[in-house]
Amino acid sequence: MSTTPVHAPVSGRAVALRDVPDPVFSQGMVGYGAAVDPPHTVVDAVAPVGGRILKLMPHAYIITTSENVGVLVHLGLDTVALKGVGFSAHVAEGDTVAAGQTVITYDVPAVVAAGLNPIVPVVVMDEREPANVVVGDAVVNGAEIVSGSALFTASK
Repeated sequence: MSTTPVHAPVSGRAVALRDVPDPVFSQGMVGYGAAVDPPHTVVDAVAPVGGRILKLMPHAYIITTSENVGVLVHLGLDTVALKGVGFSAHVAEGDTVAAGQTVITYDVPAVVAAGLNPIVPVVVMDEREPANVVVGDAVVNGAEIVSGSALFTASK
């Protein structure tokens, strides 16, 4: 069994996944993890793990680690509707990235102005066992977290 530390892709208030106001995330439909409610400024969303960019969309990205753990970062809820407005990619699909490397610049005020929730869910793709994801203290306490800090640990 391998363990993968997953770091916060943005700074903000750490949020338990069950508290994300979208059932796709809160009910673990795509996997388990945690979320970060970012400040209402333009922020750089970074890689929460090192690995290869498996999928890159304006509003979301999936990184696969060398242990074949896929981690999804979704910038805001229903942000696919913005068709890329408010997001600037710094990498391409297939690129290898280091944990902490900037992936997308995220214009949080543009998302809020569009009436959308800017929260950033981070999940282990296709993880069906909630016990395999152990959240950090910041998530348990709903505390502020700094980009790059431990968000949760995934076991596979």
